[in-house]
Amino acid sequence: MRNNIKWLLAAGLFASLCVHGFGTGGKGSSPTMEPANKMAAAANEFGFDLFARLRAEGREKNLFFSPLSVATALTMAWNGAVGETSTAMRRALRIGAATHAEINQASAELSSGLRGADPKIELTIANSIWMRKGMNFREDFLARNRQFFGAEAASLDFADPRSLAQINGWVSASTKGKIPKILDRIGAQQVMFLINAIYFKGAWKNKFDPAQTRPQAFHLLRGEKQIPMMSQSGNFLYSRGEGYQAVTLPYGRGGVSLSLFLPADGKPLDSLLAGLTAQKWQQWQTGFRSTPGDVKLPRYKIEYENSLNNALKALGMEVAFAAGRADFSGIAEGRSLFISDVRHKAIVEVNEEGAEAAAATSVGISTTSMRPPQQRFQFVADRPFLMAIHDARSGAILFLGTVVDPK
Repeated sequence: MRNNIKWLLAAGLFASLCVHGFGTGGKGSSPTMEPANKMAAAANEFGFDLFARLRAEGREKNLFFSPLSVATALTMAWNGAVGETSTAMRRALRIGAATHAEINQASAELSSGLRGADPKIELTIANSIWMRKGMNFREDFLARNRQFFGAEAASLDFADPRSLAQINGWVSASTKGKIPKILDRIGAQQVMFLINAIYFKGAWKNKFDPAQTRPQAFHLLRGEKQIPMMSQSGNFLYSRGEGYQAVTLPYGRGGVSLSLFLPADGKPLDSLLAGLTAQKWQQWQTGFRSTPGDVKLPRYKIEYENSLNNALKALGMEVAFAAGRADFSGIAEGRSLFISDVRHKAIVEVNEEGAEAAAATSVGISTTSMRPPQQRFQFVADRPFLMAIHDARSGAILFLGTVVDPK
């Protein structure tokens, strides 16, 4: 499980655009929205698409990843895609017909806004490009990623074992050691790695008292286990809908929050997640109201690691992975480059003080409302639930996952 979670946090940021703006419709595509907010809405659409594919691969396991990280790394790679490959990546990433300049500028504005979301939380976003020494890469491709994504670029002798250590060292430093490495090896055919890393640390706006933490049964998909359950009473942003209840707990000054969605007692998590999309997520957000209540939340740590190849191919990006068919001539002359592997690692730890999370995504290129009642509520997360850490201003979902077995 630890390996699975680590890979997920490493993914990059993605955004959707249509002919007249970002997104495919709904609240997220309003022409009056700022480019950064449109990018956030579009990135969320991609994130929920990817969430559904990854969850289908293992419903009985914890899932935790960064839609922002995955989309960012893939968008950097898309800057070098041409023809059919570019079209397929646009469709999978929901970029639409917007220009490179529009997408890159919106990505830059969103990243800048997120970094300043809340002075009382720590949020860093870093990008890098690692190239095989001796190969010539297009300077315009490198320049776009330097300018809009702040990507560091370095040429290394990939045959030298120290190159692997240097790349992994950058990932470790960019995630404060939470993700020690993203790569296990460098293949003989691999000529470039585009990497995004995200690190988040935030203290609760209202901390949990460790003295109130008590062992309590958590109902697993099969059986139950005793886990430390944190407890807090007060006024919370709370929502209740058909078959679920939800609560939002802010960090710092409230610029970033953790939202928890708990299926009704006796209902499986699948019933809550059925048909979950960015549009449904937006509808859920309108239902929160300040309500007095009691919240119990497990103290947990999740690590995730995965190759995203199959999920991304299923989303329509298969041509980008096809050797001999993919066209990344925007990275280097010729049509011999393709995406060989997209790796993601992610980790989150939630306790009485707050939360710490990190993710890293590597793209390896080879030669690719209902208004809730105001009576006091009881929210006890003692069974599998959905979680999301999201930015209040842009709406960007930084991390998304399901907790089915707290560790």
